[in-house]
Amino acid sequence: MDINEFVLANEKLIRSGFFFGILVLMGLWETVAPRRALTVSRVLRWVNNLGLVFFNNLVVRLLFPAAAVGVAVFASEQGWGLFNYLQAPFWLAVMASVVIMDFVIYLQHVMVHAIPLLWRLHRMHHADLDFDVTTGARFHTLEIILSMLIKFATILLLGPPVVAVVIFEIVLNVTAMFNHGNVRLPRALDRVLRWVVVTPDMHRVHHSVEDDEANSNFGFNLPWWDRLFGTYRDQPRAGHTAMTIGIRKYRTVRGVAWLPGMLWLPFRGRISDYAINRRQWDDQQADADEAHNEK
Repeated sequence: MDINEFVLANEKLIRSGFFFGILVLMGLWETVAPRRALTVSRVLRWVNNLGLVFFNNLVVRLLFPAAAVGVAVFASEQGWGLFNYLQAPFWLAVMASVVIMDFVIYLQHVMVHAIPLLWRLHRMHHADLDFDVTTGARFHTLEIILSMLIKFATILLLGPPVVAVVIFEIVLNVTAMFNHGNVRLPRALDRVLRWVVVTPDMHRVHHSVEDDEANSNFGFNLPWWDRLFGTYRDQPRAGHTAMTIGIRKYRTVRGVAWLPGMLWLPFRGRISDYAINRRQWDDQQADADEAHNEK
């Protein structure tokens, strides 16, 4: 049995093992040494956020039985995609594929902030009143479907090795739960790690109620894209323990923490202009940054 056959035979088991393993580890870490006090009951949060995860998984399995790995196998059999044309070494094709797919995720994340209609879907992720490991898997079902379609298109164009797709899926899930963790890393370690992976303190800024902070630090796994494209922000102005998590106009537990309210959130209200429109807050951001730097 070669590596592709092994991965195909055990893909679901491998991914489930990593998901539940990291979920338990991060949950224990958050219990022993939480970064912030929760504003909503942990039991309520976990039951509803993880309930959404299982619901989304069921929907995805029904709509896309083959999932991303199946699309990668199909692309390989048809000879579609860049790496099915190039004679690149296997290890290089795997590494390049993982990095390129991560870049696509970054672009997708910017897109769901930039397009008001897509923001309606994505805002359910941001409306979480707290920030913990379960936030990393809290996405609206329609956004999950959109993400899968974008992933499929990327795989068909890229033609990545099957192993690369599995590695990417595992790494993305693991890092999403890690960087949404309600945990503290030593400041010196955090500064080093955030050059190679998105850390909890780096990503927590992205969940601020402040528009300029929420429109920064879009990376889920690799932090390089934020630095390269000018969307990186080091720290929240109010500090990690004093900053407010969520969206200003969605603050009720029933509306954003219970599963029915979460699923209904994209359909509430008119389409607003919450897109990435830096003209609305560039001056405010510049003044605040200047004041912060003078302290």
